[in-house]
Amino acid sequence: MRVVVGRLGRAHGIRGEVSVDVRTDEPDRRFAPGTVLFTDSPTTTTVVVEWAKWHSGRLLLHLEGVNDRTGAEALRGLLLEVDAVDAELPDGDDEYYDRHLVGLSVVMLDGTPVGSVREVVHLPMQDMLVVGRDEQTDLLVPFVSDFVPTVDVPGGTIVIDPPPGLIDEGEPV
Repeated sequence: MRVVVGRLGRAHGIRGEVSVDVRTDEPDRRFAPGTVLFTDSPTTTTVVVEWAKWHSGRLLLHLEGVNDRTGAEALRGLLLEVDAVDAELPDGDDEYYDRHLVGLSVVMLDGTPVGSVREVVHLPMQDMLVVGRDEQTDLLVPFVSDFVPTVDVPGGTIVIDPPPGLIDEGEPV
């Protein structure tokens, strides 16, 4: 199993540097020189980080064998992944990998079933849980402790306490 740690963005400069949309809490470790990253491309299955640096709040990579802007642009949009060597939860009480949350049952504080987590969306301000509901539109729940007081990965359940209006009044859950 693999974990997504970033997505390659646009080229930076003319020497093959490429920006990265970072999707890991450990970018300095995940993008260290010599690191082999898997991609979602059938033709370029792996890339090797030659060096990484931060520039104006954005991570830039130079990948082995990519020495010009054309080569960097050809990689744009590729997902970067690493092997999930450790299938356990990350250290910390409030840290989860997306793969641990997707599929968990979602219930209200009183135990009323809501649906199940389809996806975790990572937005600049906060993460959102996309909760799939039978025969209804998906529900977006801000993944913050005020609205998600309990996450029980071993028990397969997430308890939500949505603010008024998040779930339409009169709409069956």
